[in-house]
Amino acid sequence: MTTPRGLPLSLYVHLPWCVRKCPYCDFNSHAIPAAGIPRSAYLRTLLDDLGFAAEGLGGREICSVFFGGGTPSLFAAEAIAAVLLRARELLTFAADAEVTLEANPGTVEHGAFAGYRDAGVNRVSLGAQSFDDRHLASLGRIHAHGEIEAAVAELRAAGLANFNLDLMYGLPRQSLEQAVLDVERAIALAPRHISHYQLTLEPGTAFEKRPPELPDDETAFAMQGACQDRLAAAGYRQYEVSAYAQPGSECRHNLNYWSFGDYLGIGAGAHGKTTDARSGKVTRTERVKQPGRYLAAARAEDRLAETRVVGGRDLPFEFFLNALRLTDGFHASLFEERTGMPLGTVSGDLERARERGLVEESATGRWAPTKLGRLFLNDLQAYFLPLSASADSPRARNPRGGSPGGSLAAPEAALRGLSGAPVIHTPDADA
Repeated sequence: MTTPRGLPLSLYVHLPWCVRKCPYCDFNSHAIPAAGIPRSAYLRTLLDDLGFAAEGLGGREICSVFFGGGTPSLFAAEAIAAVLLRARELLTFAADAEVTLEANPGTVEHGAFAGYRDAGVNRVSLGAQSFDDRHLASLGRIHAHGEIEAAVAELRAAGLANFNLDLMYGLPRQSLEQAVLDVERAIALAPRHISHYQLTLEPGTAFEKRPPELPDDETAFAMQGACQDRLAAAGYRQYEVSAYAQPGSECRHNLNYWSFGDYLGIGAGAHGKTTDARSGKVTRTERVKQPGRYLAAARAEDRLAETRVVGGRDLPFEFFLNALRLTDGFHASLFEERTGMPLGTVSGDLERARERGLVEESATGRWAPTKLGRLFLNDLQAYFLPLSASADSPRARNPRGGSPGGSLAAPEAALRGLSGAPVIHTPDADA
């Protein structure tokens, strides 16, 4: 197989520190240590890591960059500029490359967004989560609703009109009316993109150990439907399980993940995926997770915790874990280009899923999940499990959990390149 030189390539940069760890968060984020964030040392290590990751990729074009965390807005604009400058020295950037920075409304200083804009950021993702101060407190957030509105005003003053608001529903003791009101208040701020996903109790988190009182499944399902209807009425099209955008404002970085494109991941715990242009071999990498160990590694190769070649049935399975999240699904030619396999390899699985009403094929060869398939996405993805094509086999589990009815839920950025392969998280929830 020969991989086209035009295969999209993204860059994910992980900045792992937060003011404090939210009790629902299972991402690789860490509270600021007593000695403070080792910003200078981490930046030097990031730049070295970037040089190592970019080796052999000089002919590839970067279509997007995502600074995720953690809370990237804890780093000054000068640090963001230094990473982007080095990336441009090593790799070619598309003229319209999307550069996203995650930010916590409670950590953005006055005028900071103008600095990030000058550094090269052209898109911001704000971790709002809710506009109800009681719910924000129950989630362990450090900001109040007024700081969300102030941050949006700062964004507009800096000329950064392209921004995402990250929202959750199914919060502790949240009512249907309160969930819809959060969406209404987000819409009123006119973001170009809204991420909307259900709070789930993830293994290893404080909430999993001490579960809060959450709405029952029926109420959470009603929240999902009512909020989706309101977003659609306001002109936000659902293009992925938990992502809604005004026309033309879909997150290109995450679209690259979901369409099984390539990405470099640098920083503590970051994951990457690259495809060899000659052989078509797909390789996944994982950086050392703990910031201290990441910083202590003497050589860039010592920061690699794992390198794995993806092959056999794992390739189509990983493709479907991502592509079936998209409302529009995928074209047969995309599957063949990204996996190097003919669609006939999985035609039996697709047909069984179609018989169950979970997917449909258009006259042009595009396969997409039906409304039922989106509600039961775990079951749909299970048809493509490497060891079994049966939907009765154990579900393919997304670390973000499922919303009522079995659909997956994840924040905007499921795909920041942080989570364990093959499922990738998007970043926004941790900002």
